[in-house]
Amino acid sequence: MGIGRDREPTVTVSGLLAKAGGLLLRHAAPAGVIEEVAAGEFEAIYGGEGRNVSPAPLESIWPRADRLALYAATLGEGVSREIAALFEVGDFALGYVLDAAASCAADELSRLLVRNYLATLAGRGDVPADRTALDYSPGYCGWDITGQRALFARLAPGEIAIKLNESCLMSPLKSVSGVIVVGPVAIHQIEPGYECCEKCGERSCKDRKGEIMAPV
Repeated sequence: MGIGRDREPTVTVSGLLAKAGGLLLRHAAPAGVIEEVAAGEFEAIYGGEGRNVSPAPLESIWPRADRLALYAATLGEGVSREIAALFEVGDFALGYVLDAAASCAADELSRLLVRNYLATLAGRGDVPADRTALDYSPGYCGWDITGQRALFARLAPGEIAIKLNESCLMSPLKSVSGVIVVGPVAIHQIEPGYECCEKCGERSCKDRKGEIMAPV
């Protein structure tokens, strides 16, 4: 929300956060689907419609993975409807905060899938205990947004009511999708010097990679 880590939110903002949190708990219906995919099959999925940036970070990361899994997750349509309703009645502040909270929750949902998938693999002895996992989504790290089409064709997340429109936007809006890449921590250590990195408005990869590289 643009509030620095070194600043305390005002009483008004704190109140909005509390209200948004309550609405999120009331209207969210989180669901997810995950499916392992072989490297050869993911190569075709990643290639998509031939619009990926090259060279690109993900292009050099996924071929070194021990395991790959496609995933999609959503908070459900109820949250999106509540956000729209708040804006419609002119409660823009609460609508904005709920929208931000829902975006954070959707991102955390993808991280939950990543952690659970890695724990399952390690628990079965399928990968060494020192392996790490990160998720990568179409639209980031050189993977063109049109890659959603091949991903959805393979994963078929309609069972959790996620749809894809002609411009590759997911519905419900608070949904996430991508590939989980499991492997040694070193494969995720890519310097952000690629062309797509310069154009990226998120630049959250440092924080995400910092999480898996931090000592336990």
